[in-house]
Amino acid sequence: MAQQAYPPATPLAIAVLALLEERPMHPYEMYQTLITRREDMLIKVRPGSLYHTVARLADQELVRSEGVDRAGNRPERTTYRITARGRDALRDRIAEIVRRPIAEYPIFPVALGELHNLPKRDVLALLRERLGHLDTEIADVDMLIAWAEEHVVPRRYWIALPYLRTSLDAEAAWVRDFIAELDSGAVEWAEFDPETGARSTQPDQTWADIGSRPPPVQRRSAANSPADLSVSKPS
Repeated sequence: MAQQAYPPATPLAIAVLALLEERPMHPYEMYQTLITRREDMLIKVRPGSLYHTVARLADQELVRSEGVDRAGNRPERTTYRITARGRDALRDRIAEIVRRPIAEYPIFPVALGELHNLPKRDVLALLRERLGHLDTEIADVDMLIAWAEEHVVPRRYWIALPYLRTSLDAEAAWVRDFIAELDSGAVEWAEFDPETGARSTQPDQTWADIGSRPPPVQRRSAANSPADLSVSKPS
């Protein structure tokens, strides 16, 4: 009988399967391990969501219960182990994500696209505030990279950190450059009435004027056949 197809594993499900690939754990131990390793920089980790994710993976037979323990007056804790099917699902999902970029629809570009609805003064203040947060995040990632190097953690376990560092640095550089552009007057901006908040002036050209000249359609790469993208299974 053909196996039932399930929705692609969420980021938290990937993290859970990866932990259980290391060794069996109970959900609270998974949560503690993810927080200790600062995986919360990559995925949203909440105890309730984690327990729900583990239960869903068990229903899909990607993990299985291995036993229930109780220490003292603590609640019972169920230990889970990854199944062979779960291991295949983990590797296939990682390969699927890595092999080609997909539109992830981050929310910051959405706000940038509508930034013209705010007064210039507010935009500059908000971007400077964001830049401060980015600099803090960069310093945090630098601290984790330094810790990993100092403790000789194998590079394969923290290759996401340099990627995060580069991404944050690129965003901070863009925000810094745009602040300078906007502040200098190089970017045309509408004026807003300080009392009503309504636009008091319009730029020379608006989207309505451009509507008859739509931008080009995005070109998408052809999907590779599954046979070409098979993932080798480590022995």
